[in-house]
Amino acid sequence: MSNAHSAGVRSGRLLLLLPLQAASVGGMGLLVTGPLAGRWPLSVEDGVNRALADRRESLVTAISEGLSLLAATESIVTLTLVAVVALLFVPGVPRVRRWRDATFLAGSVAAQSAVFLVVTLVVGRARPDVPHLDAAPPTSSFPSGHVGAATALFGGLAVLAAGRLRGARRALVVGLLLLVPPAVAVSRVYRGMHHPSDVVVGLMNGGCTLLVMAYALLLSTPGTRTPAGLPAPRTHPDDAGARTATPVPAAAPTAPAAPAGPRRAVVVRHPHGCGDGTAARVRALLRRRGYTDQVWTPTTAEEPAGALAARVAEADTALVVVCGGDGTVRACADVLSGGGIPLAIVPCGTGNLLARNLRLPSDPDTALREALAGTTVGIDLGRIQGDGLAPTRFTVMAGAGFDAAMLRDASARLKRRLGWAAYVLSALRHLGDPRMRLSVRLDGGTPLERRARMVVLGNVGSLQGGLPLLPDARPDSGRLEVVLLDPRGVAGWLAAARHLLTRSAARASGPRLSGGQDRRPARGALEYFSAERIDLRFARPQPRELDGDAFAAGTRLTAEVEPGALRVYLPVPEPADPVGAAEPVRAAGRPDGVC
Repeated sequence: MSNAHSAGVRSGRLLLLLPLQAASVGGMGLLVTGPLAGRWPLSVEDGVNRALADRRESLVTAISEGLSLLAATESIVTLTLVAVVALLFVPGVPRVRRWRDATFLAGSVAAQSAVFLVVTLVVGRARPDVPHLDAAPPTSSFPSGHVGAATALFGGLAVLAAGRLRGARRALVVGLLLLVPPAVAVSRVYRGMHHPSDVVVGLMNGGCTLLVMAYALLLSTPGTRTPAGLPAPRTHPDDAGARTATPVPAAAPTAPAAPAGPRRAVVVRHPHGCGDGTAARVRALLRRRGYTDQVWTPTTAEEPAGALAARVAEADTALVVVCGGDGTVRACADVLSGGGIPLAIVPCGTGNLLARNLRLPSDPDTALREALAGTTVGIDLGRIQGDGLAPTRFTVMAGAGFDAAMLRDASARLKRRLGWAAYVLSALRHLGDPRMRLSVRLDGGTPLERRARMVVLGNVGSLQGGLPLLPDARPDSGRLEVVLLDPRGVAGWLAAARHLLTRSAARASGPRLSGGQDRRPARGALEYFSAERIDLRFARPQPRELDGDAFAAGTRLTAEVEPGALRVYLPVPEPADPVGAAEPVRAAGRPDGVC
């Protein structure tokens, strides 16, 4: 089975989430109209509608009318058609990407509408008992079709704009587009057409549809690269004594020379992530590159790096290939740290965050082929230990609190079927978890007492879809970045999400806290630090994670950076990367295009 076909199958399976979404929304509707109808907060909805109806003003009414018309069926259909045609004829964009983006937008609007119609067949809810400013459609008040459609259309445009625009222009356009759905929601309640819970679920319906469609159509395309890229190096003239990273121009691609003789490669294979077809193609590709002496070792729960340590110790090894996800890469990096053997990554896991941050193609075959035709670079590793956690290393991120609990409780079955979307479902279960008390000590300085829902230490900064959790993180900076997430209520979560989606986070240089408001953006929901060594102490045991693998709860974590400890094969950066801004990782030594 080809990787393109496998990706298509995965995308098709993801679309099966839409019936589950319809069932979930329908179930919520039956609860809202049934056993929960008289309970708080639903019990105060009528009062909200009456209060708004009693305070209507001509200017606000006119604005609400415009917003309501903007989200009407005729407007949504027309705007979607115009946007799809525009996307198909955008100059300078590859044809495959134009069709993919157009399909994503049209599919999101259509899928949301389908879910809405199915739910209205099951749930019958009367409109609010106040004067209506619009003609009431024959469908149920629950959920709001106007709000769901506006979320799918304008939210979908915001997703596409976030991937194509840069800087202040991206922040402005994405911010304006994301304001439309909540504005429509308020207008529909103001005009007496919906209860507050109708528009809230409408927003959720549209948002969930975007999540499913984005992962199925935008993030599962084989051979595509993450839009996030690597953050540009720090250049902080205002920070006294700060190091300034000067990117070294990437070496030009060199044609592979004929191998002088057979060379030895050790291949670490995750048996579930790397199927037989992928393994056979990796074996053939390595043989064509001159690696005729191949030693394969499978991973197990007891040996996440397989027998890598023994295999590299028994004979001279020219290359280690890791066929697996971030956990497998982390275990192998722990073995290879500080040595001279280069590593090539074949992304076969759920998240593949290191591969994405290093701009490796998402298709396993393409990633290996392009990497071995590229250069070797030195990247940093994080060395970490704690109570009940023996010293080990991480390549991507380590954390405690909310994110660790999410990773710990994600269903293995759902991860196999849904990929990283399974983590979203797990995260919903932990949104109400209590905050933790912790102290943060940076480079041996004075401990800082904080409360937070989670703390993350990062060697790289982008999550799935290029979400910049740690925008200042760079895998060759010689530093680790830290973020504390502490949103307060719904407004705090929304502020944090808006900041991560639309802004560049504050930069830090050195263990001291940078001054000004940028240190704690999003109304204090996020707080950033940077250091070479970080000591964390928790008032109570907290779940902990390293590179996506859950570890036992504990009260301590100590991490320090190991600069340039791991050599990795990476593709030669393209001369004009359409993704934009990011600089390549600096090459560590000569290009090793001879493979």
